[in-house]
Amino acid sequence: MSGVTTFSTTAPAAAFTALYDAAYADLVRFAQRRVDPTHAEDVVAETFLVAWRRLDDLPAGLGDARAWLFGIARGVILNTHRSARRQRALAVRLADPPAVTGAADDLLAQQIDLARAWKRLPGSHQEALALAVLDGLSAPQAAAVLGITPVAFRLRLSRARRALRRALDHPPRFERTQP
Repeated sequence: MSGVTTFSTTAPAAAFTALYDAAYADLVRFAQRRVDPTHAEDVVAETFLVAWRRLDDLPAGLGDARAWLFGIARGVILNTHRSARRQRALAVRLADPPAVTGAADDLLAQQIDLARAWKRLPGSHQEALALAVLDGLSAPQAAAVLGITPVAFRLRLSRARRALRRALDHPPRFERTQP
């Protein structure tokens, strides 16, 4: 696409709509090459959300505006990858029980139970618990990280704690197979 088309700064909604129409399909293909194809539209949606919030920074030419969007999409993808790495690292830290012997057998058993229960929690519950317990953030701080209100975070944390308690109280049952 050429940079001949320009966007009006006096009609931001119209400029955004024109940019969306001009770049959506290209952004989806861009994202599909870099993330799991099932997540590409989520990346594009987040990209356009950021673009809407930063509409004052929108370059005037269509070509420049498309490049600007691709840069935003790249940032969204990098953030997604970093978040996934943090989640995997946290799961690994919780899953690896420390080497202990003797009287600490109960502690080891509890840590193994916790690691198994953690794996059964949804990502949103893991994230809320990690922010509050492992990262030591207050509800307002954790809410700011997640972009939600402190009340919403407290509710999410409460649900996460309840889910963890249920997972710890009810370990999965294994069926015996008949010989």
